[in-house]
Amino acid sequence: MPPKRLTRDESRARTRERLLEAAAELFAERGVNGASVEQIAEHAGFSRGAFYGNFADKHELVVALLKQRTRHEIDEVGALRASSADETMDRLREWNVERARNLDGWFALRTELALYALRNPEARPMVGEGERLAREAVEDGVRHQFAVLGLEPPADPAFIALIVHSLQDGLLLQRFLAPEGTSDGVVVDAVQLVMRALAALSATSGR
Repeated sequence: MPPKRLTRDESRARTRERLLEAAAELFAERGVNGASVEQIAEHAGFSRGAFYGNFADKHELVVALLKQRTRHEIDEVGALRASSADETMDRLREWNVERARNLDGWFALRTELALYALRNPEARPMVGEGERLAREAVEDGVRHQFAVLGLEPPADPAFIALIVHSLQDGLLLQRFLAPEGTSDGVVVDAVQLVMRALAALSATSGR
C-alpha cells in the first residue's frame, strides 16, 4: 500500500519539528546569534519561506525550542519513577549515563539558550518558566520518593527541589569543564546522597 498522505496540519507539524531540530543543532555548534534564519531553513532542508510559515522570527523559534526541550526532559524524567526509591534512582542513573554520551551538545545548547536570555531580556520570562517547570518536576519527584519511604520531608519539598536542581546544574558544569573526579552518574550519586541524608534526618526526627 502507498504511504498515507499527510494532512496539511501533519505536514506543517513535521516541518516545524524539523526546523526546531535543525535550530538546536546549529545553536549548539555556532550559537544562537551565529545561526541565521536562512541557515536554519537550509539545514532543515526547507526554504526561507517554510521558516516564516512556522515562526514569525528567530526569537519565536528560540522560545518554542525552550518550551519543547523543557517539556521533553520533564516527561522523560517523570517516566523514570518506580515503586521503590532504589529502582527510581537506578532508572535515573541509566538516563543520566545515556545523556552523558551527548553532554557536549546538550550543555552547549543549554548554555547558548541561557546566554540568549541574558542578552535578550524579553526572553528571560520564558527561560524562567522553563526553570520553574523543571523545579516543579523535581519537587514532584521529591514528594514521590518520601511517600515511597513512608516519611515526611524534613523541609519544604519546593526548597529541596531548588537545592537538587541547582546541584544538578553545578555538577553537569563540573562534568563538562573539569571531568576529573566525576563520572557519568555523578548527578545521581549526589542526589542519592542528599536524599538519603534527608530521609535519615526525617526518620530521626520522627517526621
